[in-house]
Amino acid sequence: MENPYVLDATGADVQGEAAKLRERGPVTPVELPGGVAAWAVTGHEELRGLLADPLVSKNPGLHWAAWIDGRIPPDWPLSPWVSVHNMFTAYGDDHRRLRTIISRAFTPRRTEALRPAVAEITRELVAALAAAPGGRADLREEFAYPLPIEVICRLFGVPDGARPSLRRCVDGVFNTALTAERSLANQRELHGILRDLVEARRREPADDLAGVLVSARDEAGSRLGEDELVDTLILMISAGHETTVNLLDQAILAMLTHPEQYARVRAGEVPWSEVIEETLRWQAPVANLPLRYAVADVEVGGVTIPKGEAILACYAAAGRDRALHGDGADAFDIARAGKEHLSFGYGVHFCVGKHLALLEAEIALPALFGRFPDMALAVDPGELRPMESFISNGHRELPVQLNC
Repeated sequence: MENPYVLDATGADVQGEAAKLRERGPVTPVELPGGVAAWAVTGHEELRGLLADPLVSKNPGLHWAAWIDGRIPPDWPLSPWVSVHNMFTAYGDDHRRLRTIISRAFTPRRTEALRPAVAEITRELVAALAAAPGGRADLREEFAYPLPIEVICRLFGVPDGARPSLRRCVDGVFNTALTAERSLANQRELHGILRDLVEARRREPADDLAGVLVSARDEAGSRLGEDELVDTLILMISAGHETTVNLLDQAILAMLTHPEQYARVRAGEVPWSEVIEETLRWQAPVANLPLRYAVADVEVGGVTIPKGEAILACYAAAGRDRALHGDGADAFDIARAGKEHLSFGYGVHFCVGKHLALLEAEIALPALFGRFPDMALAVDPGELRPMESFISNGHRELPVQLNC
């Protein structure tokens, strides 16, 4: 690859970097942390087509030449994103097998059954905020994060004592600024926590999702292997809350920095569902997702991605593609007629947790703003610090004055 764009592993300016990538065209060579080469796909239509292309894989052991040839070192910081054995990295029949098992556990009935629990957790968090000293709170730490992590922990039956360590490890998965040593240590600890959960469910079966996955069998007698089982838990618990955390974070910020649009929502002129969809387009909760691989030479946006090379899906960049959203693509606009986005993916790897994320946001946002309708940012928006990640698109803190 010639003249690759070197990505910032710290994610200091996700949207600024996305704009620079789009300027280079809908498909452009990039350099990932560790000097690893990939192709970034930033155009909405190009990315949508790529995500649905059967000649694009997520299995590095089958289709990434650099991985197969041993050119990617075992301590590569992004190794946890590609070395896992679960639905996230499966291809073809293997992916269909795993998705069928997981879909049985993640049914619409189970998701809808969580509505009372989501509402209860939200009420508890809002009540706790009302008692914040001086009426000041960090809504990332005290609202956006604890809601989805509590929901996902209840869904999978994670015991209370394991939750602090699990949270720290999940944060580490998305922190792409970690050193290789810290990343591998974090991966080992996370595996240990979830292996303990698997053993607990074997001793004491339960009707939570961990229990369902432990007992999963298909009609042919196949089952989740031990590594697949633990890695599937990692996928579902990590992805099952991170998207929602950042969605809530960014939606709250959008309302607080666009008072005229918030006034329309507050007056009931625009539903919260429009806020949520525009937030997903405007600030994709997952900015960039590693990795996919060309099974054969694949033409995308007039560029041929050679067989065996890696591909980075750039959701944040695609969400603001001017070819689809016009010159106002960078603006947050709840009245926008077309809010098309790819924040939950597309094709066979479409996010199975989409409906849970939307359920949480649709309950949490009106409850928060209904209780604190006059809250305001406690700092200038320019002072907000992004997550240290080019994957996770959120803030380290979201300080507000509740004015309750």
